[in-house]
Amino acid sequence: MSRKMLCLVGLALVCAATPALAELNQVEVGGSLRLRFNYISNQLAVPAPTIQHGPLATLGRPIGGPFHPAVGSIMDWDDAGPDYSAVEQRTRLHVKATFTEDVSAFVEFDSYDVWGEDFRSNYLTGADARDGDNAADINLYQAYVDVKGMWGTPLSLRVGRQELAFGSQWLVGPRDFAFLYTGLSFDALRLTYAGESFTVDAWASKLAETMGSFGQDDVDFYGVYASCTAVENHTFDVYWMLVNDDTMGTADTLLNTVGVRGAGRMGAFDYDAEVAYQFGSADAYGLVVGDTDADFDNWGAKLDLGYAFDCAWTPRLFVSGRYYGGEDNRQFGSDDASVNFNRLFSNEIVTGFIDLLNDLSNAWTGRVGVMCAPMPKIRTVFAVSYYEALEPFDRPGFLWWTDSGDTDLGWEVTLFNEYHYSEDLVFEFGWTHLFTGDGLGESNFSAWNGTISLGGSDDDDADYAYAGCRISF
Repeated sequence: MSRKMLCLVGLALVCAATPALAELNQVEVGGSLRLRFNYISNQLAVPAPTIQHGPLATLGRPIGGPFHPAVGSIMDWDDAGPDYSAVEQRTRLHVKATFTEDVSAFVEFDSYDVWGEDFRSNYLTGADARDGDNAADINLYQAYVDVKGMWGTPLSLRVGRQELAFGSQWLVGPRDFAFLYTGLSFDALRLTYAGESFTVDAWASKLAETMGSFGQDDVDFYGVYASCTAVENHTFDVYWMLVNDDTMGTADTLLNTVGVRGAGRMGAFDYDAEVAYQFGSADAYGLVVGDTDADFDNWGAKLDLGYAFDCAWTPRLFVSGRYYGGEDNRQFGSDDASVNFNRLFSNEIVTGFIDLLNDLSNAWTGRVGVMCAPMPKIRTVFAVSYYEALEPFDRPGFLWWTDSGDTDLGWEVTLFNEYHYSEDLVFEFGWTHLFTGDGLGESNFSAWNGTISLGGSDDDDADYAYAGCRISF
């Protein structure tokens, strides 16, 4: 295209945008900054799971199959080291443009770094040590258009890259508090119908694009989520979600999740309970070859109960539990995978250790603790948690192992503090000590939604500590 033609096209675009610019009523600029120092003792500090046990490489399904017994693990649980420590920083900047009362656009940029990874100069030679990837780590985190009250109805539309969060975010959320809090956004179209006492959300999002046929060869995420608030101080939800993985030709994976939730408070008592069932085929569950006989067939559940006392420090006692179904299909001559409950895009705010990445499955957990405010600007949480595997996978031996190991994953003692220095600035500190159970030394499959092992070579206790701050403007 000639330079003249490019100028004409540019002029046309400017002219086309002029009416929109003329309608601009308000521009808001804001952002956030988060820093956190992490320290983990007694773990194998590697960026990805490594083969620790098993005579063969993991060629097929992560778990199951008589010819692929190797186990991946990121943990060692051995006080011989090495430990892990790093400072992570997340910076975001957004602009919101409001055109009319019902039409707006939102754009947010995001940068996530670990201190030291982008330093520009080698102190010995003065050379710039950054490569091209590290030099361009600013990403488009969100960019969407909002249209509210379409055609005078309670219907709203949000289209573009956006965060998705529903209910307590047990299964779908922006992963804002997980270890390595890079955040999570979706390329999606979302419709919302907001009535007086109920809300219905429907969405379609693209998780992976292979540039194939429309609606094929991709990974897509669909769902419908309905909430009812007709009863004062109570919310009741029902939902259906579908992950369609069509990237393996005829070996597709269809993961359906249906669930119900109830949450609310009655006086000083509060509750949040949720049950979900997953079904569908897991044909593309394996890493290289498909598991044509594998199916999703597991339950998941959560329960949070609390009671707040009207006295000094305003303490709130709480009890919580989590259940993530799992199965052990390791049998000689069987091609089935051991498919566990998939937590999808959970944004559970955890103060524990074992579930640091919000990916624990094939296990149940119980927690009891107290939350209080010893000073007006300080919030403190103390909790004791227990973790136990449902289907215990023993350390693999040879081609046809089916032995079961110990179910005890361990106990955790957690202390968490927040200091609200101002309305915008919050300092935080957390510490967790893990009393390692025998099951962690026997390679029980727990992480990555029950597809890799949290086991290691030993069963020493471990610690996780962090300190940080966050500010929004």
